[in-house]
Amino acid sequence: MLGTSAASRAPRRIAALERARRKFLRLFPGGFKDETYLAWERDYKWDAHREWRMQLDEKSLAALLRARDYAEIARRAVKIESGRSLLFSFEKMALRDAVRPPEGAQAFAEGLRDFLHGDAPLADRFTRWCETLDNLPRRQTRVLTWPLATVFGFIAEPDTHIFLKPNTTREAARKLELPFAYVSRPNWQTYADYLALAQNVKRGLRDMRPRDMIDIQSFLWVQGSDEYR
Repeated sequence: MLGTSAASRAPRRIAALERARRKFLRLFPGGFKDETYLAWERDYKWDAHREWRMQLDEKSLAALLRARDYAEIARRAVKIESGRSLLFSFEKMALRDAVRPPEGAQAFAEGLRDFLHGDAPLADRFTRWCETLDNLPRRQTRVLTWPLATVFGFIAEPDTHIFLKPNTTREAARKLELPFAYVSRPNWQTYADYLALAQNVKRGLRDMRPRDMIDIQSFLWVQGSDEYR
């Protein structure tokens, strides 16, 4: 029975993906290499990744941690993100407030290292990262949001991680007729479901040769954002 149901959904999902592809190519005829696409969606995200590799790659992060320069780690991470239109202004402010006290900077820096470069399975590392963000000092706005939980993984390792803007992503999943078990509080199961959705879309677009999760996140953004109605 389940197999029959899945089989009946497959043609609808194929058709939904084709509609999404046509919309994307109407906007960006050159696909993921289109000059307008690069200017509007990809380049600023890739520039953030390149800046991260220069300032907070695994070696640089380890050296700063050995020096116990937690404030510098936090400062660099905040600065790299702040120049890009990824987080909302209230999220940027919440993060800056959270890492300003020494204990907040230390928790953030050590949690970031564990999340990006720890030896534990990704499920455990992501769960601990969410706990770290949830326990950071809070002035007004909460720090644990989906964009904040996913932005630094996305910037640091776009081959592995993807950025989650809840409303836009949920709308994109609906249009693509793909399952997405969204829960508002950041958690591993929802993130794992999102990663699976992203891989599904990446396979469906393989002839367009998406390079990484930046291209997949941008494709989903185009489908779900009011900017591209």
